[in-house]
Amino acid sequence: MSRIEELPDDFDESLNLNDVPPEINQGLPQPGFDAFAPGNDLPFPINEEGLKALQTDPNAPDLPPAIAAVQSHSKEELFKMMNQTPLFMTDIENAGDENGENVLLDALQAMQNEGTKAEVAQTFKEQGNEAVSELRWIDAKEFYTKSIAVIFAKVNKWEKPEDPKAEEALLRKLEEVSHINRALCNLELGNYRACTLDCAAALKVNPRNVKAFYRSSMALFKLDKIAEAEDAANRGLAIDPENKSLKTASQKIAERKANVEHAAARKKAEEEKLRKQNMVLSTALRARQIRTRKTEQPPDMEDAKIRLVPDPLSPESTVEFPAVFLYPMEAQSDFIKSFSEMNSITDHLEYLFPLPWDTKKEYNINNVECFMQTVTGGLIKAGKKLPLLQILSGGKVEVVDELVSIFIVPLSKTGKFIAEMKARKTG
Repeated sequence: MSRIEELPDDFDESLNLNDVPPEINQGLPQPGFDAFAPGNDLPFPINEEGLKALQTDPNAPDLPPAIAAVQSHSKEELFKMMNQTPLFMTDIENAGDENGENVLLDALQAMQNEGTKAEVAQTFKEQGNEAVSELRWIDAKEFYTKSIAVIFAKVNKWEKPEDPKAEEALLRKLEEVSHINRALCNLELGNYRACTLDCAAALKVNPRNVKAFYRSSMALFKLDKIAEAEDAANRGLAIDPENKSLKTASQKIAERKANVEHAAARKKAEEEKLRKQNMVLSTALRARQIRTRKTEQPPDMEDAKIRLVPDPLSPESTVEFPAVFLYPMEAQSDFIKSFSEMNSITDHLEYLFPLPWDTKKEYNINNVECFMQTVTGGLIKAGKKLPLLQILSGGKVEVVDELVSIFIVPLSKTGKFIAEMKARKTG
């Protein structure tokens, strides 16, 4: 029987497998080939009737034979002829000619059944190796899949081997090689989970298959399963400590692991710092007897929030609040990102007034009253010159969703405003 070969090591574990070797020339026609030369075989026979229908201009030059062979047929005719070619075949039932025959297909099917099971499986495996050497990963994967299918076929329709024991040993080796080579195809095609499954299948046959550990480690690395990738690489290195590909993979995995651990440590430190800040802030608010409450749908204030300044970890720092000045009689508002507990409402009104939309000049510091809602939904008058801390402490009002809300109303309209608020409460 023929000798079983895996893909060569120098090809096998190159880290730049997608670089096309110069001798392949990226599948382009070799020098001296002219796709339109009359001597080349035509892809399809020329339909003379169809070609005449194309030639509407008698003075137009003749089409090159290869183009004429394609354009002289309808789409339906082209699809039918392509289906008779094994490479493009999609429907075996309609792959024959007018007599239902397809000599090339019959020959290929005969080849698949010629020889013992191991010989047929090996033929597919070798075809896969040839496709890999040309970087045709999809084709190669298909050939290896066929090899595996033959190996595990329940119905044995092939010739009986002369030496059953040798046949069984060969099938066992082919099972390992076909799986490990298909793993390479899946790795190149980005089918990383399928790659790990093929590697696992190969390792069941041969637990010391270093290639399986390498390809599995690289697939797991691509899936960002760092711990599993590291384990696979270490297992391979335990078998072959000097394997260059595994060493390179191990180094990549170690670098990624260090980055992941560093990011995790940084995130944990940030979360711990935030937890301590929230705890200190909560303690500071309770010490000041300031009530807070959060709703299910808080407003979007970007990065504005209650905070301790200058040191968020010191309860002795000053508390600052986001605040909104509401002008309910005009449906207007002003947002204040940082309102210190030591400042008064007047401190902010001084730079906000005059209001650009106040054409009647109703809003000035001496001509407005300030109100805040109580916990029960009522109103209190907020002293304009009192520090915010004095207004908030004591528990009569509450800060909802970290936002202090203050109503600014002209003296002439306070009666109407209070009446509307009471009506809203009772309603």
